[in-house]
Amino acid sequence: MLNRRSLILAGGALLLPAILPRPVLSQAAAIGTAARPLHVGVTSGVHAQVLEVVRDVLARDDFALRITEFADFIQPNAALAAGEIDINTYQHLPFLEAQKQQRGYDFVPVGKTVLTVMGVFSRKHKAIGDLPNGARIAIPNDPTNGGRALLLLAKAGLIKLTPGVDYRATIADITENPKRIRIIELEAASIARGLDDVDAAAITGNYAVPAGLNPLKDGLAVEGTDSAYTVLVVTRRGDEAKPWAQKLARAYADPAVKAFVEKTFGGAVIVGA
Repeated sequence: MLNRRSLILAGGALLLPAILPRPVLSQAAAIGTAARPLHVGVTSGVHAQVLEVVRDVLARDDFALRITEFADFIQPNAALAAGEIDINTYQHLPFLEAQKQQRGYDFVPVGKTVLTVMGVFSRKHKAIGDLPNGARIAIPNDPTNGGRALLLLAKAGLIKLTPGVDYRATIADITENPKRIRIIELEAASIARGLDDVDAAAITGNYAVPAGLNPLKDGLAVEGTDSAYTVLVVTRRGDEAKPWAQKLARAYADPAVKAFVEKTFGGAVIVGA
């Protein structure tokens, strides 16, 4: 017969499993399953729209995505570095390289997604040649897209830059400015909203399209398809060969994604350029 002390111990032992925390099964599950979706970070707008179609494509194979949208260019990389997301899809190679240098990220690209074409737009002038002396032109204030805009202005013949300069070009690299163009550096996301306040502005497709601007139809100057700014699928080093990373990257080449992009953006966004 058990004594009272034994009964208390036995009772405690019987209760013990009930008060232990339950195991987190979703963390043990394979990435891409319903129990553990692949967590993808993306910026709002064009890239998020395309990613939603990619999610539908992957769902055919019962591969699950969880999408988190960010409002700026900095947070998706910060979240990836912190392990809050598994992968992101919003940045081109020049931006990635700049972020790695500035912030020490150990990230690698897995594949290409889409190119959101940059164009120079104006609500006041119909052609580049119509821009007056002293025209105010807005460009993005982040280092890579700012340099990208300066290269586009140089290609359009408005300015000349230091020979051999690349996307890291700054205003200091302007060597000739015959029309005395005034460059206004603004946050990329705000430029389309302020287009009426300047003579012209360099705007990337991911911000131009939501504002009703099509670089191919409305742009006074437009990037070519040889642009170095195609957006990448990016993950932490060591994850780039993981099946879930490769599967996400491959999905961007699916015909359904290409059809959506062509129908929705009318050439202003190009798949895998």
